[in-house]
Amino acid sequence: MELRELAQSVVADHTAAVARVREALVPLRDAEVAERLGAMGVERLKEVTEGRLRVAALEDGGYRTVGSVWAATVGELQLVPGVGALTAGQALAAARQIGQAVERTVTVWLDVDEPDARTTALVVALHRLLAAGPGLRRTVEAAREIEARLAELLPAARPARGRLRMLVAGREGRARARAAVAAIEELTADAGRRGLPGEFRQASVDLLRDPPSDVEAWVDFELRSADYYSLLAELDARPPDAEAAQGYVPAEIGDRVRAEVLDDSLLKVSLRGYQSFGARFLLAQRRVLLGDEMGLGKTVQAIAALAHLAARGETHFLVVCPASVLINWTREIRARSALRPLAAHGPGRAEAFARWRTDGGVAVTTFDALRVAGEAVATAMLVVDEAHYVKNAGAQRTRAVAEWAAVAGRVAYLTGTPLENRVGEFRALVRQLRPEVLPRVDGRELVAGSQAFRRAVAPVYLRRNQEDVLTELPAVVRVDEWEEFGPQDAAAYREAVASGSFMAMRRAAYASPRSMKVRRIRELVAEAAESGAKVVIFSYFRSVLETVGKALGSERVTGLLSGSTTVSARQRLVDAFTAADGHAVLLSQIQAGGVGLNLQAASVVILCEPQIKPTMEHQAVARAHRMGQVRTVRVHRLLVADSVDQRMLETLAGKSALFDAYARRSEVARATPDALDVSEGELARRIVDEERARLSTGGPPPA
Repeated sequence: MELRELAQSVVADHTAAVARVREALVPLRDAEVAERLGAMGVERLKEVTEGRLRVAALEDGGYRTVGSVWAATVGELQLVPGVGALTAGQALAAARQIGQAVERTVTVWLDVDEPDARTTALVVALHRLLAAGPGLRRTVEAAREIEARLAELLPAARPARGRLRMLVAGREGRARARAAVAAIEELTADAGRRGLPGEFRQASVDLLRDPPSDVEAWVDFELRSADYYSLLAELDARPPDAEAAQGYVPAEIGDRVRAEVLDDSLLKVSLRGYQSFGARFLLAQRRVLLGDEMGLGKTVQAIAALAHLAARGETHFLVVCPASVLINWTREIRARSALRPLAAHGPGRAEAFARWRTDGGVAVTTFDALRVAGEAVATAMLVVDEAHYVKNAGAQRTRAVAEWAAVAGRVAYLTGTPLENRVGEFRALVRQLRPEVLPRVDGRELVAGSQAFRRAVAPVYLRRNQEDVLTELPAVVRVDEWEEFGPQDAAAYREAVASGSFMAMRRAAYASPRSMKVRRIRELVAEAAESGAKVVIFSYFRSVLETVGKALGSERVTGLLSGSTTVSARQRLVDAFTAADGHAVLLSQIQAGGVGLNLQAASVVILCEPQIKPTMEHQAVARAHRMGQVRTVRVHRLLVADSVDQRMLETLAGKSALFDAYARRSEVARATPDALDVSEGELARRIVDEERARLSTGGPPPA
């Protein structure tokens, strides 16, 4: 029957696409294993054999590393004087045992700046699956379910194909056949109502589409590398560390969370395994604190929990967050789910809250706006981002959050700030969520170590670290931080647009030391200070860096690199920044610090504004993300919505990004990158004209 054929085709096409990914992965992993084994001295084989293996003869025969033994055969090893069949067999078995252990831990990196045939093959194979859209996994799962069900029903329904068959089937056989036919008809009708035949056809078309050019695949990888690495981890045959992915929660809690069935029908993204567990933890434990390290996707886990509840018929949800991340929340909700976000802050917050109370959706508001939002409304879920903001029980914002939490069906506090060593702050948050857990949080668990602490507070607290669950993540994690203009910034921006000054438009977000961008920079720097991370802050404009430097204070900033800084002074500043004990901040004009310097001491990079030339941003980030960097580099690019920042991204996207990728991979670009970037004058004129039209400011023509 047609439905079964469609389902079988989708499953077969998806299986073939997955096989191509795994085939492309094998040589990359083997090469990584060989490199690691090649760095191990052959004496390591003794550890596996508990000292019984004599390796001196192997070393004399030129086998000086585990890798050289691993790549050999028993016959080749026996050619070495003094190495018999027993020794050769033991040596090769020990080398393979070490190789298997290494293979379970190796990480495959996809270097966008130095692609080769093997990494390109993997990126192209992953692109085929990602291009089919976020709904592919659900479509394939539905196809498998239908195929399995029909495989069960069709044999039972076979007698119904003819009268004679029904006659010889007997009474029970005829009854089974009729029941099977009815079930098949209902299954087919249900599939039609859900639009599955059309989804199956489209999925097969997507999976069989000709692969893109290598450059197109790499460009897509650059734009959403996290999606590629997530899919790669999902398809990797190696099982993850289940305990680490589940935050070392006790078995009874883990069982309850895993039993929670997550409805992802309203999600537009696929969740990693640990993210799915986190979302189900929020649902199953009801009032909890999600403390995952930054970069693990606390936001998407919360959105997944909201989407689950919405799919089950709930209508009202509330997110409370600092003003600096409010736009990020509305954008993430819209991009990653079918939920409807409603920003409730600023002058129109009262009207927005009134509309939300009537129509429902996800209201996103700030701590300050919540205090004047009126009587608390019962919500299916309250999400509080940067929850350490409400650690002070006597603060007005804490009392306001507590009032809304009291009438919420579920409450999720989110914070990436480590709390294991802050018993007072942790107790304050636990008291708001689950006071019955407080007796477990008296400091004794901390003495036993962080894992013991997490088990003790598991009913209310879940934290995972990057090193535990994201071993395959790229060394660079990029985050776009969307802000809004403050009053002074908005006025400066309108004046700049009216005057036609493109550069003044780009600087306007820093017109005030209290601007939202400056505030967000202070938050990011404070967060980096918590973990002792060093930060480099880039801007095209020296005046912007001076504003940021004043806001941060001289005790944090080690110096400012500008175009007028001499070569020797530049190196002294970098050396001082590198030698600083723990946290430090270096300010740099992107033209001065973006090339020729090694800033691998920095693990946090902040870009104050988007750059006209994509190569400029790549070069700046490469100062920190280079050989010698041992930590994941977090890159935060600050943007203002509905401004020159957004227009620049829109204009530089698509064909311009593709052209830039081609250019950066050509020999000409390596010699003269500036000659191949988009025209600054053309870009400036276009953006100024667009912003004038949007703001209806008029004014003189742009210079």
